[in-house]
Amino acid sequence: MNKLMGFLELQNMNLPSVPWKEYKGNEELQEDLLWTVRSAVFRGNDLNLPRLVGADAIEAKEFADGLLQQMKDKGMVLFYPYFVANKSGTLEVRRNRIIIEAVKDDLWNMVTYSDRNVTIQYQNEKEEIDGDEKFLSEEEKHKILNAVKEIKRTFRDDLLEDKSVLLEWSFAQNCNKSKEPTGEEYIVFYEARTV
Repeated sequence: MNKLMGFLELQNMNLPSVPWKEYKGNEELQEDLLWTVRSAVFRGNDLNLPRLVGADAIEAKEFADGLLQQMKDKGMVLFYPYFVANKSGTLEVRRNRIIIEAVKDDLWNMVTYSDRNVTIQYQNEKEEIDGDEKFLSEEEKHKILNAVKEIKRTFRDDLLEDKSVLLEWSFAQNCNKSKEPTGEEYIVFYEARTV
C-alpha cells in the first residue's frame, strides 16, 4: 500500500484523520489559515515526495500549482489546514502485537533526528514500556488504542498474511498564522500503510 492508498483508506475509516482534499488548480485557500500541501503518486516510490508544511495561502497555492505541473498524470496533489503537533508517533498493528512509538512535538523529530520519548508494546494483554513511562497519559494511550479495532477490521486480510499496518498520528491543535495553538487538542491520523 502506498501513501495515496493510505490517504484514501484513512478517509474511509472511522478514525479521526486530516481533512485533506485534492488540489486541482482552481481551489481558493483561506487566507487566515496556514496550509500543508503534499503529493502522492499512483505507483512507484512514494518516499520523500515534495511537500510544503505550514505555509500561508499565497505560498501554498504557488507551491501546489508548481507541484500540479510536476505531477501531471503520475499522482495527486493534496492540501489541508496546517496543525501544531504536541506529541506524535506511529502505531504499528500486527496480528498479535501492537507497538506505539511517541515523540515530543512533530513526527519529523522521530523520522529526521531519530528522537523517541517512549515505545510501548502490547502483547498477550501485557504492556511493556521502553523510555519515559509518563510521556503518554493513560487517556492518550486509550485514544491511540481505540483505533486498533477499526484497523484490524479494515486490514484483516493483510494482518492474516502476517503483514503489519503502520499509522502516523499526532495529538494536535489548530493554530493561527503565527503557528500559535488555538482550540482544544485532538488526535489525528494522517498516514497509513501496510509493511
